[in-house]
Amino acid sequence: MHHVVAKLDALDPEAGAAIRVISRFDELVEGHAGLGPVLAAVATLSGSPARLVDERFGVALRAGLDGRVERDAGPIDPRWIGAPLVPGGLPALWLERVGRHSLIEAMVLDRAAFAAREVLHRTRDASGRSAGPFSDDPAAVEVLLDSGASESDRLCAARLLHLPEGATLRAVAAADGAGQIAAATRSDTDCTARARRWEGLGRTGIGPAVPLLDLPRSWDLARTALRFAAEDTDEDPGPGVVLFEELGTLALLADALDPASPPADVRALEKAARSGPWVLRTLAEFTSHTSLRLAAAALYVHHSTLKGRITAIEQDLGFPVHDPQGRLRLQLALAARRLLLHPPAPSAVRRAGRSGWGTRLPGGSG
Repeated sequence: MHHVVAKLDALDPEAGAAIRVISRFDELVEGHAGLGPVLAAVATLSGSPARLVDERFGVALRAGLDGRVERDAGPIDPRWIGAPLVPGGLPALWLERVGRHSLIEAMVLDRAAFAAREVLHRTRDASGRSAGPFSDDPAAVEVLLDSGASESDRLCAARLLHLPEGATLRAVAAADGAGQIAAATRSDTDCTARARRWEGLGRTGIGPAVPLLDLPRSWDLARTALRFAAEDTDEDPGPGVVLFEELGTLALLADALDPASPPADVRALEKAARSGPWVLRTLAEFTSHTSLRLAAAALYVHHSTLKGRITAIEQDLGFPVHDPQGRLRLQLALAARRLLLHPPAPSAVRRAGRSGWGTRLPGGSG
């Protein structure tokens, strides 16, 4: 092989470099190398420090140009060159530089992604369990989220799920009542990343990040957040994934409503909605953007068209919405309406098909 590479270098240096890339990662896979050597090869072959960050498995590694690998070396710059571990997934491999990647860099990332997948699959199956080193036990999830379970039972469930006692976790509530447990990540506060991570669950409420034994509290608050999540239809427009801590004081509204006596502003919303299927969507976009032009762009209409719509809707509502007080009043009415559409679910956890820890997280790649 070395003789072939030397000849290729003389004829076509880029082809020779490509063969070296393929050969290096083939050697790592055949030698059952770990993630560290794989990432070190990315750095040395690309000439750039490299990162491997996969939140599903709690992996956060950085390799320098000297081949040294360290853990969790700080945040990722989204402008860096990134590549997913699987086609269509979120970026997990990164080169610490901005710009377009070369043909060789693209090949390095592609072969490294293959090698990293092989490592994760191998180490996941090494214990002999089909779910890998992370147990996939819905009953254990149910116990861990149950405030009525004893501390010893919840610690036992955590061990079955292979959750470290020092982990920071979130409870996740799906619309069908299924409970999940997820690792708390830095991307949780990013609306786009959050929606992609849990897109497979539909309406989703996410509880606050807590220590392992506080998961029942996170579960209770995740179910509150779920009530503020929308189906994202014309009848129920709005965000489908809601993080509890972003609700702030609004969360108090969940316990203050009487379903038998909807507030006057909610009744006014229902009256306005009878004017057309676009009314509620229009108001939801209007209140969730900082300007009329941005809201119009989200609705794919001209801003003058949106201005006319809002003026017409105000007549049905009976109060103005352009000023700060009216806008706040409208936001509260929309939130109250959503809470009435989604009454509290039973506190019991419906068993999910997977734990959401270590196996494929909803919306993640794998």
